[in-house]
Amino acid sequence: MPPALPSDPDLALTDPDGTAGPACVLVFNASDPSGTGGLSADITAIASVGAHALPVVTGAYARDTAQIFGYFSIDEEAVSEQARAVLEDVAVQVIKVGFVGSPDNLSAVAGVAADYPETPLVAYMPSLAWWDEQRIDDYLDAFKELVLPQTTVLVGSHSTLWRWLLPDWSTERSPGARDIARAAHELGVPYTLVTGIALPDQFIDNVLATPHAVVASEKFERFEAVFSGAGDTLSAALAALLASGSTLAEAASEALGYLDRCLDSGFRPGMGHLVPDRLFWAQSDDDTPNEPENHTDTEIGENSLALLALNEPP
Repeated sequence: MPPALPSDPDLALTDPDGTAGPACVLVFNASDPSGTGGLSADITAIASVGAHALPVVTGAYARDTAQIFGYFSIDEEAVSEQARAVLEDVAVQVIKVGFVGSPDNLSAVAGVAADYPETPLVAYMPSLAWWDEQRIDDYLDAFKELVLPQTTVLVGSHSTLWRWLLPDWSTERSPGARDIARAAHELGVPYTLVTGIALPDQFIDNVLATPHAVVASEKFERFEAVFSGAGDTLSAALAALLASGSTLAEAASEALGYLDRCLDSGFRPGMGHLVPDRLFWAQSDDDTPNEPENHTDTEIGENSLALLALNEPP
């Protein structure tokens, strides 16, 4: 079973060790040379909301700001040794799992997490449409078997989680957040944050749910702009806010608000997609963020549909 958050979502996740300084988040993810997602997104987002990232490299993408050309995985022993070395030295409040590249690496991550059963685990499932179909199937099956039983909060877009967790959904109605949360719960996950649920009139919903209740829900008006790295940004911010003592409901709302501001200030470093500005707050008042251009709609994940900014975090 995954580490339990308080049954009352209004109760804060506390730091039993009383760690001085920023809370620490152990992050398993791939290196992204474009800086759009992966460990680059994790480190910047975690630092931006006030925590300290402990990054474990699980592999490396060959990619630019438009697409992924390939992936190079690090072997499971190297992944495990990186994590265990820092865990013997540093008290970790939350573990975040992004893309780790192979079933073997998922086994290594699960082995590390199993040795720290009281530490909450935030798992993010990106779109894997860029990858080979057989590798996708093997990876998703291993994630279900090894990581989801230890996951406290699962994060993913509505379309990605629907295809993965409810492949046989046959009704005309699209599955809601609680339907997806129910499927995740059957695999051991108590909470699921589902993003990008389509609503009428160009709105989208983002819902933190259990099979029985909606814990938090934030709606945003949308515009059409393609981002890379939004899902990693959101899940990293959520993990950092939980590590810092926010309640789960507060952390979800604040992480979504943070992502919204990052997207609103997004910029285009190359010829591909826009990138969330995870340090938007460091801009001077005279700085004007780039205006997102119109592109084809897509999900909060590898490529992300941008959200309109709010004046305050929701």
